[in-house]
Amino acid sequence: MTVAPKRALGQHFLVDENILGVIGRLSDLRQTDVVLEVGPGLGVLTRYLADRVRLVHAVEVDRSLEPTLREALTGHRNVALVWNDALRVDIDELEPVPSKLVANLPYNVATPLVVETLERAPSLERWCVMVQREVANRFFAEPRTKAYGAVSVLVQLASRRVGFHPVSPTAFRPPPRVDSALVAFERSPTAAIAEVRPVVEAAFAHRRKTAANSIALAGLASRARVEEALTAIGRERGARAEELEPPEFVELASALR
Repeated sequence: MTVAPKRALGQHFLVDENILGVIGRLSDLRQTDVVLEVGPGLGVLTRYLADRVRLVHAVEVDRSLEPTLREALTGHRNVALVWNDALRVDIDELEPVPSKLVANLPYNVATPLVVETLERAPSLERWCVMVQREVANRFFAEPRTKAYGAVSVLVQLASRRVGFHPVSPTAFRPPPRVDSALVAFERSPTAAIAEVRPVVEAAFAHRRKTAANSIALAGLASRARVEEALTAIGRERGARAEELEPPEFVELASALR
């Protein structure tokens, strides 16, 4: 049965099985692993994972894929299908809890899902995700670059990158109009991002404004108070968010408290 990808769900099904070996290497798969996969689609990656790990929790929001997915997974008894929006799934309630997230992420949930799992799914220790190349670059962008933003700070405060591999549009059906990339990272927390996130997101909300003005507009503190906090951490009062290193946002949030 031919399945038509749904543009509204950001679906681009992985069809090139040659990329699976790269995913396996970057995921550091082991037979004892419990893996969370988001957006299994046609089951190409799901089958590959199921052959190599203890259990796969495959979370899919599109119920119309069920006949195709179940057919693709015939004979694989170590796959638990979860029909839900991944952003609504309490990962810590899955049994057994997953320690890795390996997925070709739907474009429309990639960034929020990565940040949410870093913040709210402590059982996860390693991620290997297929995302738009632009998004992959953003995760570990350097300060004072165009790609550097709130998600860069949050991801880098909670993890470190351990792998990267560009992927051609021809690996998917339909081929996306942008390049993709596999990016792998492992949990390596330097701060509890839940405590820093409001300040980080407020600071980058208005990129053309100073960090003090942007944070003040979000109502987190007065401009004068933010300027004092910036001075306290060794920054100029008129510093912009993109100038601050990730650890400096931890210092700034602490100074504002």
